[in-house]
Amino acid sequence: MKKIITCLLVGILMVTALVGCGQASTVSAAENSGGKKILFIMPDRNDVFRISLSNAIISEGEAKGVTVDLVQTGKSVEAQYSLVESAKKQGYSAIIIKLADASTALQMDVASNGLPIVYVNNKPKDEHLEADKYIYVASNEEEAGQLQAEYVLKKLGNPSSMNVIIIEGEPGHSGTIGRTSAVKKTLKDNGCNANYVFVDYGNWSDSKAEDLFNIFTLTGQDVDAVFCNNDTMALGVIEAMKKNGYSYKDIPVCGVDATSNGCASIEKGEISFSVLQNAKGQGAAAVDAAIALSKGGSIKNIEYATEDCKYIFVPFEPVDASNVSNYR
Repeated sequence: MKKIITCLLVGILMVTALVGCGQASTVSAAENSGGKKILFIMPDRNDVFRISLSNAIISEGEAKGVTVDLVQTGKSVEAQYSLVESAKKQGYSAIIIKLADASTALQMDVASNGLPIVYVNNKPKDEHLEADKYIYVASNEEEAGQLQAEYVLKKLGNPSSMNVIIIEGEPGHSGTIGRTSAVKKTLKDNGCNANYVFVDYGNWSDSKAEDLFNIFTLTGQDVDAVFCNNDTMALGVIEAMKKNGYSYKDIPVCGVDATSNGCASIEKGEISFSVLQNAKGQGAAAVDAAIALSKGGSIKNIEYATEDCKYIFVPFEPVDASNVSNYR
C-alpha cells in the first residue's frame, strides 16, 4: 500500500512539476464545458502542422462547448504516461494524445483507467487500438506518398527508371514510414525501376533538409525527382538546389501538408506538388470522436470513420499549380 501511495504521489508531482517549470503548458479551450473535459497531450508545437492541428482541436472544443486542456510534454514518455494515468481522477472524460513514441500505445491504453483515447498524428499499431475505445484520427499516410509518386510519374512521362532522393521525416514516425513506403510501392507498381541515390532523415526541418541535399551534391550522382515527407523539408531542398545550380523546374520536388509557405512556393514555380493534410478536418474529427466516446457512444456516424470503428481517416488532397489558389 505504501508503494502504491508513493507511485501516485510521484505521478501527481510529475504533472505539477511539468506545468510549474515550463516543460509543459496548459491551455483551456472553453470555460463552460457542460461537465465534459478533454485532456489533450502533445509533445510540442514546434512544427507547422502540429501547430495547426492543436489550434484546430482547441477551436473545435470551444465550438462544441467542451473544455480542452492542452499539455505539452516534450519527448518524455514518462510524463505522458503520468498524465494519462491521472486523467480520470482529474475529472477528464476522454484523452486526445500525440504519442511521443508510437510504440507506447499499449502502456497508455492500460494507464487510461478505462477512459477513451483518441490518438492523433503518430499512428499506434493496429493491435493496440480497440473499436470505439482506443482509436486513431489522422489522414492515411500511404495516400500521401501514393499521390506524390503518381504526380511525378505523370509529369516525367511514366519513365521506366529514375534516380530518386527521399528526404524523410522523423525516424519511427508513422508519417515517415507510410509516406516513404507508399512512394516506393507506387513507383514499383507502375513499372518504374527507381534508383534511390540518397535517402536520409530530415526530421521535418528545412535547414536539415538543405544540409542533406548539400551532402548529396558531393556524391556526383544525378537525380530526377525529390520526395519530401513534408513541405518544410521540400522548401529546404529548394534552397539547396538554388545554391547548387539544380533546376527545380526540371527536377520535381514534392512535399506534404500544403502549408501556406509550401503553397506560396508552388505559386512561384518552385515546389511542384504537395498534398493537403487537413488539420482542421482532423481536429474536428478528433474532438467529435472524444465527445462521442466519452458518452459511451460510437464513432460510426462520424465522417470518414472506418467500418471497424478504429480509425477516422480524413482524406489527403493533391495540390499543384493548377489548384493551389484554392488552398492559399
